[in-house]
Formats: sequence, structure tokens, C-alpha cells
Amino acid sequence: MSDRTSDEVRSGGKLLPSLGILLVTGGLVLLGWFAYIWFNPGPAPYQYQHVETGSSTELTDVELDAWPDLTLSRYNVDVAGVDKPIGQVTLAKRGDEPPVLVHWKNYTNDLLIAIDQKPSELSELAKAIAKYAPEDSLILSWWDTSRQLKLLSQRDTMFTNHMVEPLIIPDAWQPKKDAIYAYEEEFWQSASNDKERKQFQKFTEALLATPDEGIAKLRELIGSDREAYLVVHVTDLFKLGLMHPDKFGIAYKSFPLTGNMHGLINHVKVHKTQNGFVSYTLQSLSEKKIRGYFLADESSVETLMAKTLPFTDQTAPVEMEIASLIYQHGGYWVYKIPAATVSKDATKG
Repeated sequence: MSDRTSDEVRSGGKLLPSLGILLVTGGLVLLGWFAYIWFNPGPAPYQYQHVETGSSTELTDVELDAWPDLTLSRYNVDVAGVDKPIGQVTLAKRGDEPPVLVHWKNYTNDLLIAIDQKPSELSELAKAIAKYAPEDSLILSWWDTSRQLKLLSQRDTMFTNHMVEPLIIPDAWQPKKDAIYAYEEEFWQSASNDKERKQFQKFTEALLATPDEGIAKLRELIGSDREAYLVVHVTDLFKLGLMHPDKFGIAYKSFPLTGNMHGLINHVKVHKTQNGFVSYTLQSLSEKKIRGYFLADESSVETLMAKTLPFTDQTAPVEMEIASLIYQHGGYWVYKIPAATVSKDATKG
């Protein structure tokens, strides 16, 4: 190509300025196109389509009737070219506040956008937090749980915005991830800032540490001896693994419930053995379905995240010494975070 260019320069010197102008103009057009793509990533591969709006006493299946001041709205998640919705979201809001995701129904076989769970779990947890956690206490949990508890329990949470971390989408949607981020931010009317995102990153890193180190990191993140609680849900396992695949090995598989619990456990154990997994825990989804989460290696077993949940052949969460288990319902486990002096002494020991 360099030989050809030099021939053109030698054969017609007058062409050089014109060629230079053309290249510069073309470069500006190209830069403008990239800028357009960056700031206008195009449509997301799915759309939230409004179905209905009502009070918590009208849309009773999400079991939030204890909060009659909330307005609930339901949206189907539609994908172009797909006849039926792939999921359904229910959001709640109080007055002019941004909406909060309170329930997700997944109509596919894979985890997508959010992770489904029984609605009763959230309502029971929120009631317990509101009843037993002091009004000036702080709640540390995954950002989605934090937003739900701030809305329902009206307690301070470290994370208050819709972060979309991690992005739970199929591989085919990866090229559209910028469009998805933009769409989610617009729909939920809530965008986190750099400070909050950095804090959330530190929160996940604490979950990856050993229990003693992790609790010390959480107390350091809090920045004082303010009374604080760690709330984890079994679905946080998969989200943590997506964010840190090189540090936390996790897999999942859903199993049908047929009434034969002994047979089910055998199926789970066989899946664990065949794939070389180290341990597993279960999440009840409905009367017909259960989901198993499998830890892939010993280093994942030793994390604070894993130690706060009931994995087979591992120390029970109630026996964890560094933090006291104070509440458990469904997939939720709540721990009181000790004061900084206690955390430091445990780490030294």
C-alpha cells in the first residue's frame, strides 16, 4: 500500500492536498459515527410493556398488602420476534420516588435480567427489619435488596440506586449491552454515581474474602461503629460469580419437585459429582421447582459469601463466630456486623 501511495504522490502532486482533505474529512465523519454509536447505542433487545397498575391490596400476588401506600405497576418483558413475554416485572413506588423492582417472574429456563424468588420472602424480611433493626442502623446487602429494604423497611442502606450489576443476559445480547445499560437506567429513573459504584465493588470484594477479613472490610466500608447488618440471599451467589468469575466459581441447575425428596437429593448429588463441584445449596422456587447452586472449588467455599449460607458438608451459618446470625427466612440470611474493634481482634487472632 505504501508503494501505491508514493506512486500517486509522484504522478500528481496536485492530488495530495485534495487527498489530505478527503482523509481528514473521512476521519471526522468516522469519529462522529463512533461518537453517535457511543451516545446512541440503539434499542435494547427487549422492552418493558405496561400491563397494569394498582395498589398493593389489588395486586396481591406479590404479597405487599402490608404497605397500602405503595403503587404497584406490572410490565411484561417482550422481545421482538418472540410471541410470548420472556418475563414479567413488578415495580413499586411511593409518591414521586423512583420505582423499585419488587418481583421478577422468569418465563425462560435460564437466569435472565433478574433472579426469581418467592415474593413472600421479601415481605417477611422487610417486616422483620422494620420491627427489629433500630431506626438509625445501616443495612448492607446487594444493591437490589438494598433498594427493596429502603422502600419497605425505611432503613438506611449503603446502596440506593439501580446499578444493573451484574448484567444477567445471554451471550447473544452481549453486543447490545451498552443499549441495555442505557435502557435500564432510563426505565428505572435511577443511576448510581462513581462513589456508589466503587463502594459496591468494595462490598463484593468483602464477600470474596475470608469471613474474618470480609467482616473487617465491611466495617471499614461503613466507616464507623454504627450498628449495621449484612443481608444476603442465596441468589447473590450467582451474581457474585458473574461479577468475579476468576475469584468465585458458581454454577446452577433447576430441578423439578415431584414429591420424592430422597430422589431429588440423589439427582442433585449426582450432578455435583459428575461436574466435580465441591458443595451445593438449594433455593425453593415454588411447589414444583427447586434450584441448586454449586460451588466449583475450595477457595470459593472459604469466602464470606459461602460461609453465610447453608452449603452441604460445611460449617452451618449459625456457627460462624465473626458475625451473629439474627434472622433467616427462605433464601435470606441476616447477620449483625460486629464493631470494628471486634473485627480487628478476630482478624489478628
